[in-house]
Amino acid sequence: MKTDWDLGSLEGNFKGEREFSTILHDKFKDKWEKDQSYLENPEKLKEALDELEKISEEFSSGGSEHLYYWLKQELDQSDTETRRRYLDIDKFSKDQGNKILFFSVSLSKVSEEKRKEFLVRSTLEKYKPFLENFFENAKYILSEKEEKILSLKQSASYEMWVNMLKSLLSKEKRKSLDEDGTKKEFVYPELLNLMRSQNKKVRVSAKESFEDILQKYEDVAEFELNAVLEEAKINDELRGFGRADESRMKEDLIDLEFINAILEAVKEKFSISREFYTLKAKLMGKKKFGYFERNAEIKKIDKNFDAEKAVEIVKTVFSNLDKEFLKIFDDMLGSGKIDFFPKAGKNGGAFCIHSKLRDPVYVLLNHAGKLRDVAVIAHEMGHAINGTLMKKEGPFYYENSKSTAEVASTFMEDFVYKEVFNELNEEERFYLKVMKLEDDISSILRQIALYLFELELHEIYRKEGYLSKEKIGQLFVKHMSEYMGESVEMQNAHLWWIYWEHIRMYFYVYSYASGLLISKAMQKKYNEDNSFIEKIKVFLSTGTSKKPREIFKELGIEISKEFFLEGLSELEQELKEIKILGKKLGKI
Repeated sequence: MKTDWDLGSLEGNFKGEREFSTILHDKFKDKWEKDQSYLENPEKLKEALDELEKISEEFSSGGSEHLYYWLKQELDQSDTETRRRYLDIDKFSKDQGNKILFFSVSLSKVSEEKRKEFLVRSTLEKYKPFLENFFENAKYILSEKEEKILSLKQSASYEMWVNMLKSLLSKEKRKSLDEDGTKKEFVYPELLNLMRSQNKKVRVSAKESFEDILQKYEDVAEFELNAVLEEAKINDELRGFGRADESRMKEDLIDLEFINAILEAVKEKFSISREFYTLKAKLMGKKKFGYFERNAEIKKIDKNFDAEKAVEIVKTVFSNLDKEFLKIFDDMLGSGKIDFFPKAGKNGGAFCIHSKLRDPVYVLLNHAGKLRDVAVIAHEMGHAINGTLMKKEGPFYYENSKSTAEVASTFMEDFVYKEVFNELNEEERFYLKVMKLEDDISSILRQIALYLFELELHEIYRKEGYLSKEKIGQLFVKHMSEYMGESVEMQNAHLWWIYWEHIRMYFYVYSYASGLLISKAMQKKYNEDNSFIEKIKVFLSTGTSKKPREIFKELGIEISKEFFLEGLSELEQELKEIKILGKKLGKI
């Protein structure tokens, strides 16, 4: 088992890639910029789309070189030479894409009558899903010159701001108490893990060190976030979007009804999280606890989940679900596609990334030996399995809608807890049930509270302009208080938006909530009939060849507020069962 990324094969893939990219893009431009017969003739449109698919297959997301330097940045965000090389290939990729912008701009202007003709032609059957989505969003496409400007300014007006803050945070180290009571130096993701400790002194020490980092960059983050908000505002105004999250809906192929259904259902059930945190305070022997302690262990499950043990558990889960899942995991472990441990300069989170069709899927972790870290492996491998199976769909549909992406990850994650649950005694099971419900609340209720914070942040910025760090902090505390209730003290919580990466990704976090609730419905169907895994594999292979509502409907899932409320009722039931078991064991 390899625990570091091996990027050697990826590096070998991009030798000569720029030259080949230039040839293909220039050939497409020279051929179709003058000959616009594809706007009238279905056969010609197919010919052009076939050539575009070839370009996508070779160079989607910037190609192998783009992925290589992006990954190297994530391993060491202080490496300025890697950053320079990444920005160089990023500019090259955008320049190549801009050469063929004329195609999408011209196609977006065809008449309604011609669109209908293209969509019913058998010649274009392969590209029908792509064309349907394209024509649906064509009104948001600007002129070729405007599209080029938006593309070229993206790095300076958005990406450099976001990468700046990530890089600054990643370099920070602070001394803090370790579990054994000695002071050691930790990078900031490790401080977050220490705040989960059952030991109050360890938690407080880590909190003070972590908040010292946040305070150091509070002024920087204020400017950075305002730049991000301004970028979104300008882009939305130019394209004609109304609500600040409308562009996310269009990109994710969902509608306002979908978003409103999850927002309304979860907000209606904030009572679950408030009641849970009141219970957690009692289990901690307090009336209230600090915001920084929201993920603290009430009682440590005395098991060490080092990398070997964690991998063994995840392998068992995948083996029980489907042998192909296990094979994908084994292949990634053996070929250096998973980077396991935290280190200075490394991105402090966890993610999975897939790029072009022919390149491998990669996973980044920051494994610290805790039970939650095992669940994170399964979560990110859910994405990796999804990214691997989607390769069957071909380059045009080799991507996820955010509304489907988090279904696979949360589906896999839940089975890890079930596997560990079987090894525990009754008291340990009680604390695991508490921890699992806490994770579900974080994935569903917390993420919707964060979405509502993000939405109000954009709305107020668009009305009032520049927002002070105090105002941003007040809004953050307001929304965190609303879902957590009076049992959680918000002292210094106004700082905690600073490191939250998802706020820079524009309305991404609804997908954790909807994804987990949808995956729970899928788990229920699987538990009733294990052969349902075949339908799940079809879902994992679909990519964007179908719209999310259509995909879920084929699984027997109708998206509505009532559907989400039904899923939330499972959390209510779990909370009741925890209280009953807690009373039986004399814990509450």
